[in-house]
Amino acid sequence: MSLYYEAADILSNADKAGGSLQSRIYSKKGLKSSPANVYALVSEATKWSAVLKDVVEKAGVLREERKLTPTLAILLAHDVVLSKKGVAAPAKHALRQAIERHRTRLNGEFTKLRIRNGFTSVETWKASIISGSNGTPKGDSVEGKKAKSTRHPRWVRINTVQTTWEEQRETTFAGFKEVDDLGPVLEACSSEKLLHHDRHVPNLLALPAGCDLSKSLAYQKGEIILQDKASCFPAYLLNPTSEDGAIVDACAAPGNKTTHLAAILKCSRRALLLASEDREHKVFAFERNKLRTETLRKMVTLAGADSIVNIVGNRDFLTTEPSSHKFLDAQFDHIGALLLDPSCSGSGIVGRDDEPTLFLPSANAVTGVTPSKSKKRKRKAPKVEIKVEPVVESSGSDSDNGEDELAEQNSTVKRLALLSAFQLQLLKHAMKFPDAKKIVYSTCSIHMEENESVVVKALTSDPGRQGGWRLLHRNEQVKGLRDWHVRGDQDACKQLFSKEETKFVFAEKATNAALVADACIRCERGTTDGTMGFFVVGFVRDERLAGTMLATDEHEKVVGEEEEEEWNGFSDDGHDPAVTQDSSAPDLDAFEVPSSPAHARHQRIKEELNENELTC
Repeated sequence: MSLYYEAADILSNADKAGGSLQSRIYSKKGLKSSPANVYALVSEATKWSAVLKDVVEKAGVLREERKLTPTLAILLAHDVVLSKKGVAAPAKHALRQAIERHRTRLNGEFTKLRIRNGFTSVETWKASIISGSNGTPKGDSVEGKKAKSTRHPRWVRINTVQTTWEEQRETTFAGFKEVDDLGPVLEACSSEKLLHHDRHVPNLLALPAGCDLSKSLAYQKGEIILQDKASCFPAYLLNPTSEDGAIVDACAAPGNKTTHLAAILKCSRRALLLASEDREHKVFAFERNKLRTETLRKMVTLAGADSIVNIVGNRDFLTTEPSSHKFLDAQFDHIGALLLDPSCSGSGIVGRDDEPTLFLPSANAVTGVTPSKSKKRKRKAPKVEIKVEPVVESSGSDSDNGEDELAEQNSTVKRLALLSAFQLQLLKHAMKFPDAKKIVYSTCSIHMEENESVVVKALTSDPGRQGGWRLLHRNEQVKGLRDWHVRGDQDACKQLFSKEETKFVFAEKATNAALVADACIRCERGTTDGTMGFFVVGFVRDERLAGTMLATDEHEKVVGEEEEEEWNGFSDDGHDPAVTQDSSAPDLDAFEVPSSPAHARHQRIKEELNENELTC
């Protein structure tokens, strides 16, 4: 069946395609199978590959089935021992017949390996796999403790547009035990009914990794939303109120942050008893891609936020004119707050590494199969021990690998430069809205280039200085995020502050690297905080700083370059596969800029930055 051949082709990545596993699959032309099915098979088989490698080797599959490659064997073995539906191929298909000849041995070796590793059920083993331990026994070993500490919980946001925690406690989470600390949830298997109320974000719950709520009535009705803790920080930091007027979510699809904004606004109106329709303030959610606009619309409708969210579909936020309000409802006369969560490298997303780690079996490995005995007497052959190296199969010489690593590093540096240029342009555009009082900028990136660097450049830019924008200091942030312990990269800020023009600007604003870093919020993946890698920062307009300009030749040069770098935004003509992240990636095949000295640089962005860039 084409599914297995196509999945094997994706894993081999013979054409060295860049981007994430998901983006490579969804952008792959000519797939006969559903991209969703290919992605599900590839990602799940990869997670289990360390286990399946041993199972396939001990069952002796590759010794007897010469037509099967190691990659095909892993994919097929996964569906034999782990898929409830079995191999997705007709009964007489050659691949299905080849693997099912070994069904009994595969299941037997799988069971023996589970027992040997100390797992009482497949469910507990699955929880270990999800934690990233490759199915190794956890016990009290160093590896086991690390696996427990890095397990990523299932975060669930109570959608207060439709329901309350009190209602959900009596229904969806009836029978769950509430714990005061996140630790027990991190260590629990997916079948354990534990939950922890988050201390930083209201109406956010942590459940054991692998806990499946997709079939619950609350999930299907939009009363609960599966959203990572870090992804909840932007809307909560913006903390919109009815006094802010209209809110803009500039990169809205699929809508988790959008509906979170709606929930916060609704709670704000309840508190102020301003629930009448004529006082109802809206969130304007921008999405430039047609397919993602439909996803956003479905998400908003399911969450019951139609009356609060106005979807500005098929429209690029960068094409708006900040001084014009024609795209708004007539009842609003200003944009008071903006949330920006643009395309980024996605380097902080859990389980979204550039290349999956795939363990492949060897045909020469020692098997657990006992050869049949012949009636004829033969000489005893000497025992030969075959050494099997437990490493990931690779190809090419060491020098080739070194060259590949260097090329990959150079590619990453270039990609970060292109992404940060787009992110900065989006942030500067938001700063031009004359009535805006606050902005929140976030990425799911761990890189300074997309985070602190963009922040400092925005503050020292012409829109940042003329608009009187400064950082929302830590002591001004909502309590939950004020108490969050991981802040910005102070060393990166010091490096950025070493530039002369930067030192001059921040000397005027009585700001230093330590204050900038403290205003920034970071999350780290793989820690006991249970978050993905994330960055978020708030900006507020300070009228006392508005209109200030640098009187240096260097700044005039910088401002001149910034003015030349303005572009007309994106059109929506290019191919753009459906994605499920919160941000919409720019279609750089349709990247339009006016003629200017900066045209060449933006042309490179158009040509070099994949339209399927990772987003969070």
